[in-house]
Amino acid sequence: MTSVTSLFVPGPLLYAVIVGLVLAGAAVAALAGLGHGRAVVTAGIRAAVQLGAVALLITQVATRLWATCLFVLAMYAVAGWTAASRLGGGRSPKRAWWALLPMLGGTLPVLALLLGTGLVPPRGLAVIPVAGILLGGAMTVTALCGRRCRDELEIRRGEVEAALALGFSDRQAALEICRPAAATSLIPALDQTRTVGLVTLPGAFVGMLLGGASPVQAAVVQLVVLVGLLAVQSVAVALTTELSVRAFR
Repeated sequence: MTSVTSLFVPGPLLYAVIVGLVLAGAAVAALAGLGHGRAVVTAGIRAAVQLGAVALLITQVATRLWATCLFVLAMYAVAGWTAASRLGGGRSPKRAWWALLPMLGGTLPVLALLLGTGLVPPRGLAVIPVAGILLGGAMTVTALCGRRCRDELEIRRGEVEAALALGFSDRQAALEICRPAAATSLIPALDQTRTVGLVTLPGAFVGMLLGGASPVQAAVVQLVVLVGLLAVQSVAVALTTELSVRAFR
């Protein structure tokens, strides 16, 4: 059986494959006119630098509870800032808070539940990856939902005004327009959960197996992560939709 340490052994071949994949992605994006050729390269470089930094810091951070909390807060801040940049209008403190609130409202209760019940032990090596998965999911749907709500409300402004003329309140009129678009933000998470084990084997499952856990243990952990992620993203979408409506008004 292949050991964990024999997978992706650092060396010239591995580095060449990584560079080749990044360049291939950038070339396809450029040739197809997608406008993200340069972004693919910069994203790959950032990922390499950031993962390298995390690899150096994680063992030190994970052994201290206060350092783990600071690390999770830093993850939260970066996720909020990233989501805010996707909402349109550039990065600003106001937009950052607009992104941070749905992420906090979704992630904090689920993470507290997992820690409070003991399903996730209060250790850095357990808290950091789980918090990262939940925050990453919240970041994605917050950005998608906020952008779709904004676009729908702007494009269909006439329909909002028509609803107001029919006696709808400002909030009701805006919700009628943007709620269906907001709901589509949950489709990727729903599809991932529906097809897990049949199409995809997510990271938590594979990581547990490589770490020596039994397939049953790995499956249980992955199930908890997936349903927790669905809960986080549902709350984030609901809060983002409400904030989008209030901002439009």
